[in-house]
Parts: sequence; structure tokens; C-alpha cells
Amino acid sequence: MEDKLTISALRQMKRDGRKIVGVVAWDTEIARIADRAGVDFISVGDSVGLNLWGHATDTEVTVEEMLIVCKAVRRGAKRALVSCDIPNGPAQTGTEAAVSAAVRFAKEGGADMVKVLGDPSVVKAIVRAGVPVFAEFHGEQLPAEKLVEEAKRLEDSGASLLDFRHSGPVAGPAVVRAVSIPVIGGLGGGPWLDGRVRLAHTAIGYAAKWIDSKTETYGNAAKLSLAAFRALVDDVRSGRQIKGG
Repeated sequence: MEDKLTISALRQMKRDGRKIVGVVAWDTEIARIADRAGVDFISVGDSVGLNLWGHATDTEVTVEEMLIVCKAVRRGAKRALVSCDIPNGPAQTGTEAAVSAAVRFAKEGGADMVKVLGDPSVVKAIVRAGVPVFAEFHGEQLPAEKLVEEAKRLEDSGASLLDFRHSGPVAGPAVVRAVSIPVIGGLGGGPWLDGRVRLAHTAIGYAAKWIDSKTETYGNAAKLSLAAFRALVDDVRSGRQIKGG
């Protein structure tokens, strides 16, 4: 097995022009599969509440719940870096709460870094506490020069990576050139960034919506699962032995 990746290795990838690949995941088995596939980092997103547990929004998730999924992903990721989102509650409460959550994710959850919405003062405080930061900021309706300034402020605050949402083909490359740390694209990113992160469940089509969706993705686990469950139902109702034991 390859050696575990480091943040320094990701920075070297940026310098070498090698694209960085991440997925958002919340469980051990998806982490194991993604790790084996060669992703560079796994982001444990606070979107777990919305996309896995059926919450109405992603703001309901707590630090305790994030710790559970962070630990699960850490158990599955051997080579890839693990980043854990600081959920909305402590992120909005203040710097002290955000730092406390970050330290818990690193010490108890095994996270290599934490992701937080990019307030430079919060980023600086978390870094001072010894936890690397993946800083998120958004590009909607802001001129490229303002976004470059924001990215530089976050880098100066000690951020190790940037998650540049909705970057666009103008501001995206400008930010990439302006900072020495990797700039990763989540929602609304593009190939002009240093790398991309994708929701694992979207990449494999793992959600009920993918049964009828016409959108192209990298796999369709939903259709496969539906067919498998129908076959199981048929075997049991017909009095046949079920497969797999």
C-alpha cells in the first residue's frame, strides 16, 4: 500500500500541475473503496444530514454526529487525507466553539484537517490550536479581484487548502495563480482549479432520485439496488433460497 498522503504532498501536486481528487463520504465502506481507487482526500461533509439521514437542511447536524461519521471514514481511509466539516452550530456560535470542534475532530475523530467557512480570524485560531484548515469560500456575484483578495487573506491566515465554490472560468484561474496552496472546487467548480471534490453518492448514483434521473454520472447504484431488492423479494415470496448465505 502507498504511504499515507500529507498536506505537503498536495501542495507539491499543485506545483507539479497534478490534479487533486477528493470525494465527500460518510461511512467506512465508501471510504475504503474511494481510498483503493486512489482519491487524495475524503471530505466528511456536514451535508450528511441532508443527503444520508433525510434531514430537511444540512444545518441540523451536531458536532457529536459529525464525530461519528468522521471516525467511520477514518477507519476506512488508509492513504487518503481525511477532512471533517465543522457544522453550522459551532461555526456560527463563535471562534471558541469552532476551535473546540476542530480539536475534537482531530484528536477524537482522526481528521487530518477540518473544513470551515472562510472567516480568516476563525481559520487563524484553529491553525494556532494545531489543526490544519480547509477553508471554504464562495464566488457568486463577486468580481475576480475581490475573490483573489479573499483567497490571499485565507492563505495568510494559515489555511492549507481552499474549497472555492462556484469559482467560474475567470475567477477560478486567477485565484489558483494568486495563492500557493491548492484550490479545490466543490459545487460549481471546473477543470481550471487545482482539483475537484465530488459527492461520492452522486458519483455512484446512490440515492433514490437516480432511479429515474436522466443525468449522467459515473455509476448507478440506485438502479442496481432496486433490481437486487426486487430479485430478493421474488426469491423469498417464491420459496427459493436467497443469495449470499
